[in-house]
Amino acid sequence: MTDEARPGAAHAEDLRTAFPAVIGALVCVHASMAATRVTASLLVLHLGYPEWIVGLLLSLFAVAPIALALWAGRQADRFGLHRPLGVGVLMGSGGAVVAVLSQHPAAMALAALSTGGAVAVAAVGIQREAGLMARDPSDLKRVFSWVSLGPAVSNAVAPVVVGLLIDHVGYRAGFVFAAFLPLVAWALAQRVPRAVPLLHPAPVSARHGGAWSLLRSAPLRNLVLVNLAMSSCWDSHSFAVPVLGHVRGLSASAIGLVLGSFAVAATVVRLAISRWSDHLHERTALRTAMGAATLACALYAWLPGVVGMVLGSSLLGLALGSVQPMLLAMLHQVTPPERHGQALGLRMLCTNAATIVMPLLFGVLAVATVPAAPMWLMGLLVLLAQWPARRVGVKTAVPPA
Repeated sequence: MTDEARPGAAHAEDLRTAFPAVIGALVCVHASMAATRVTASLLVLHLGYPEWIVGLLLSLFAVAPIALALWAGRQADRFGLHRPLGVGVLMGSGGAVVAVLSQHPAAMALAALSTGGAVAVAAVGIQREAGLMARDPSDLKRVFSWVSLGPAVSNAVAPVVVGLLIDHVGYRAGFVFAAFLPLVAWALAQRVPRAVPLLHPAPVSARHGGAWSLLRSAPLRNLVLVNLAMSSCWDSHSFAVPVLGHVRGLSASAIGLVLGSFAVAATVVRLAISRWSDHLHERTALRTAMGAATLACALYAWLPGVVGMVLGSSLLGLALGSVQPMLLAMLHQVTPPERHGQALGLRMLCTNAATIVMPLLFGVLAVATVPAAPMWLMGLLVLLAQWPARRVGVKTAVPPA
């Protein structure tokens, strides 16, 4: 890490004190996107549009991050948390307000673009800031288990709240809830010390081909491949639950409960990681989680009723919830500190590029075959991803800044 980028001891201690505010900000920004996603998905189905429209809508949540993730990484490396988070807050609230004003599919598409981009931009800054708070590699797992709780908590709370709002107030109320949350995130961010911008930022892009040059590292390539498989599995669950619930005649509250059970399980496993991180080997834990995810995807379609779907979603939540802390901790170990923002942005870009394609594929596959087919497909892909997962612990040199 450069002298300009390295935080002093006092600043590092201030960062650790502000850690709850960092996590709270992530929860709020992510919950805004989750609330928009659930509300828009259920509204599209309620209006009588086919399942492939839901897939198209879900894919739009990943479009803006492709354009913004690498930029957000550079901004985070140079300016710290507040600049990317501020952009994310504006995008999140603004996009949800559009859906409040109009429930036309075009308005919901714009809301999906904006709130999806908000999460990507804000999360890169938050993840980099959290990495500065870790004292050693073991502490990285603990820190990122808490960071990963942000999406888990938001995915646990937002679908349940949105389901209740839809059933008792209306669909517009779900979008109002989504518009309010990013403002809370910005209020929390004011408790985090502002970083001193780099006076002479190193021209990393010019010297090393930008963030893409990081993929010359085999460990980072393997991490990205595994991350793609597991995040796509997460997307398949987000697609399959509303579609299967709609086919089975479940209420919005019941569908929200199923989605919430997934997030609660992800929260529980991340709390466990934060408690026992010293005893976990990253690669072993990762491959075990992938095996459990494969099993859950294969069996999900035959699970009966709401109770069966809750149990299946809980198992999948335990598996997928344990993955992100391990991947983020390993990413920080195989990339130079001064390029963590770029590496996080690259990971975000690749993940969201796949998220554009996969929901569209899920929609077409569900229409052409059966609603559970996307889950079966992801079970197969996660099984194949065991191969790169075997090599994620092998370290090689990464281009320095």
